[in-house]
Order: sequence, then structure tokens, then C-alpha cells
Amino acid sequence: MPEQELHVKAKEALVNLAKALVDQEAAKVLVAPQQDADGFWFGSGNIIEPEPGRFLLCGRYRNHGDSRTGTGAGARGLEFAIFEGSSPSGPFTKIRSFSKQDLSRSNAPVVSIEGGKLFPGPSGLEMIVSTEKGIDYPESLASFQKPGTGVWSIDRIAAAGVESLDSTTMTEVQSSSQGATLHIKDPVVFESPTGGTALMYCSHPFGWSSSNTGLAVRGEGSDAFELQTDTVLERGATWDVACTRVTDRLAVPQVGLLADLPPLSLYFYDGAECLRSLDENAKAVSRPRGYSCEELGGLAWGWDAEFPKMQRLSVDFPLFVSPHGTGCSRYVSTLKTQGGIMATWQQSQSARSQPLVGNFMDAAAVESRLAG
Repeated sequence: MPEQELHVKAKEALVNLAKALVDQEAAKVLVAPQQDADGFWFGSGNIIEPEPGRFLLCGRYRNHGDSRTGTGAGARGLEFAIFEGSSPSGPFTKIRSFSKQDLSRSNAPVVSIEGGKLFPGPSGLEMIVSTEKGIDYPESLASFQKPGTGVWSIDRIAAAGVESLDSTTMTEVQSSSQGATLHIKDPVVFESPTGGTALMYCSHPFGWSSSNTGLAVRGEGSDAFELQTDTVLERGATWDVACTRVTDRLAVPQVGLLADLPPLSLYFYDGAECLRSLDENAKAVSRPRGYSCEELGGLAWGWDAEFPKMQRLSVDFPLFVSPHGTGCSRYVSTLKTQGGIMATWQQSQSARSQPLVGNFMDAAAVESRLAG
């Protein structure tokens, strides 16, 4: 399909839809962290509907810790959990739990569990999870490794259903030994609009100076994800200059202003102005800047036929900022159901914890936002 521009009203409708989905005021807590305190989170997962009326929610519990001094300073990512509910809005009951020990191997003990996703794959259910493993940096970079830290990578467990997920069958699906992309985590898995299964992920260079988004694709009938690019969406020039981490793809209903247009998708992403919190000038405009572990939310879009090409809708400023705590609003994930769209994300609270929150938007409200 030849390149086609999206008119202004359609872009405005997409932004309005996204802001109504990721509604900071309407958000309800779905899963709370283990403490309502700084450094305690639950999230970076997703919700799926493996069969009508049955919803599975996943995410990781993260407790306070600091990777700069080694994870021995705190528990950090200590558990990957799966919950079940009869509604996309919950309530949810925990049915499976995977500890660091469960996801460890003799030659690669897990130091911290990071983001993960559930995906209804070709042979049943897949749990694709990222972990920081206690392994050495490549020899040429060894002097940069801090004591107690490891290297992030992404693994996969496949089974007929959630009850039979077995961590002893886990296999690696994406890792890196290159300095520019040494740490790989936070998988985002979906059916690629151009065929196969897409795996997007966050990468950090060995020097921890930025967060980026890579893409690997698994072809039909294959078990292997083949690397396509290390940078799907270039880092921005303003509020997202240090971090651009895609967390979700939402195929937008072709209604209203989009009815006569080719299929397109929204891409939610996390952004930050810096990796470490900056001191503000007392006379400057005070605002959440976003930084590592406290990112803000942004939005891009792309024609499905041109995947993975996408364009920003949040150029100068973020679109999603919590009214509480640090302003952090990140790890958006969406699920389209028969009745509407469910959005979930991690949202900073007044005590600076980050529970998993959610908001459901029915089909009529979605159509209204796209009507123009």
C-alpha cells in the first residue's frame, strides 16, 4: 500500500480514544503491590481472554531495590503471577505463581523477574517472561558490570493451558551479547498485521543511558523469533529523549472517521526525559519529567500494511501522566472484547507505589470517540 497521510481530525480522534481508555481519574486498582510504598509495584503484564468469559491477567510483583548497588539491596522483581477472573475488570484471583527460583537455571540464576505476557499461541498458551540472570557481561564489557547484577533476556514457556505451564520446559527466545542492546526485557507479543507473531521488547545498552524498542518476528509454523530491528520507534526529541519503550498494540476499530481508511493501529509507549531524576531550577515550570522506573505515557500510530512503521502522536509532551506521586503512568496494555476495550497500566500513587489499574470502555463509547 502506498504511503498515506492521516488527516488531522482522525489523529485527534485517536488521541481522544486513547485518553478516554487510559483515563487517570477513572482508573480502578486491579492488583495492588505488596506494600503501598516507594519502589513497590505490580504490573508490566497483560490480560487475555483464552475462552469466552474467562480472563487471565499476569504481571510481576516488584519490591524495593536498586540495580545500581546490586539486587542484594532489595528484593526487586520477586514473583511472576497469573490471576483469573470472569470479567476483564475483575475481581481477579491468583491461580499460578513463579518465583525467581522457579525461573532459574543452574548456570543462570534469576536475580530479578521483569515484565512478561500471556499469549494464546498456535499450540495453546505461551508465557513469555523476561528476567535478569546472574551471568557475566561479555569479556570486552566485563569491567562495567556492577556486583550483584546480571543480564536481562526473554524466555518462553508453552503449554496446553495455564494449569500446565511448567518452568522446567522454559526456552530462551531473545537475548543479546552486543553492547548497544545487552539488556533485553519487557516483551510485547501480538499477531503481526503482516503475518506471523511479533515480539517487541525493551533494550538497554550496557551503560544504561537509554531505553529502546526492538522487534523480532516468528514466522508461521516456526518456534524461533528472528530479529528484525533494534529500533522500531526512534527515541523522541523532547519528553521522551531518553526512553521510548513500546508496551502495546491496539488494532483500532474501523468506525466513524476511520470507516473508509485502511486498517491502522495505536501503539502505547513509555517515555522519559532522563534515566535519573533531574534537579529542577526553582524558577522553571515544575512538571513530571519521567525517569527510569517512573516513566510517563506516550502514543504512536501506524498503518497495519506498513508495520512496523509508526508515527508519534505525543511529540512535545506525554499524553498519560498520573495525578498522584511522581506522575508515573506506564506499561499500558489493552484487550479488545466483544463488549469493548479494557486498558490496564501501572499508575503512581500518593505514596509512590504503582498498582496495576484499569479502565473498561464499552463499544458505544469507543465508536463515539471515533465519530469525529
